[in-house]
Amino acid sequence: MPSVLAKIMPEFIDRGWIIHGDASIRSAWADADLPLDKLETSVPNTATLGLILGGDGTILRAARQFGFYGVPLLGINLGFLGFLTTHPADIAHISIQKYFADQLICDERCTLRAIVLRGNAELKSYEVMNDVVITKGVLSRILNLELIIDGGFAAHIRADGLIVATPTGSTAYALSAGGPILHPTLKAWTLAPICPHSLNMRPTVVPSNMSVVVVISDAEEAHLTLDGQVGYPIQHGDSIQMYDAGGRVTLLKDPEIPFFTMLRQKMHWNKE
Repeated sequence: MPSVLAKIMPEFIDRGWIIHGDASIRSAWADADLPLDKLETSVPNTATLGLILGGDGTILRAARQFGFYGVPLLGINLGFLGFLTTHPADIAHISIQKYFADQLICDERCTLRAIVLRGNAELKSYEVMNDVVITKGVLSRILNLELIIDGGFAAHIRADGLIVATPTGSTAYALSAGGPILHPTLKAWTLAPICPHSLNMRPTVVPSNMSVVVVISDAEEAHLTLDGQVGYPIQHGDSIQMYDAGGRVTLLKDPEIPFFTMLRQKMHWNKE
């Protein structure tokens, strides 16, 4: 990280930008020989730009902190795959130059709202960018779930769990569970059962204007995981209501790397 910071941060400092950063980057900032008085170790939820150095998990955390509030995110990939942090670290300085030259484009990603209900009481409400995952406990039996789509009963699912993913999340856990890759501009959700008891239960795509409700009809222990980072325990009789949150997270992209070019690079398509 220090070498990347040393290359890109002078572009902001020389322009007189006020720079806020997580306290954890202070040592890397110092190692990059950047002036410590130019770094404020606080992260507001409003800013001109969110500059993310890390992997997709870092982008998801930044989305909760300020991306949901309309701050555009520019991700520099310090991780492995990086479906969201698409700007390579070795040319990060070029990406920043393109930002200041207004040569990056806005990639708007939809978000999903998940509400946990126990009886008629709303326990929790979350907004997610990637996915909502319902899973059984480590030693518990498989889950029995009732799936209701657009107000009508759709299926009874016996499985280790269920993933409800946005197009952004379709390249994450849902993909590992056999789900399809959705183009980011699609207005749809992927529903991917985790190790279903019946082989007839396949991943399904539904329009985002339809609500998805999952009722926990039988479970010894179950958990709700949001974007792989926030967890909440759920129990028999609880229901999770999911629908389009109406929000958008803006990712700044290089127009020279379209979506399918990125997929080919990250997933090594057409390579023997």
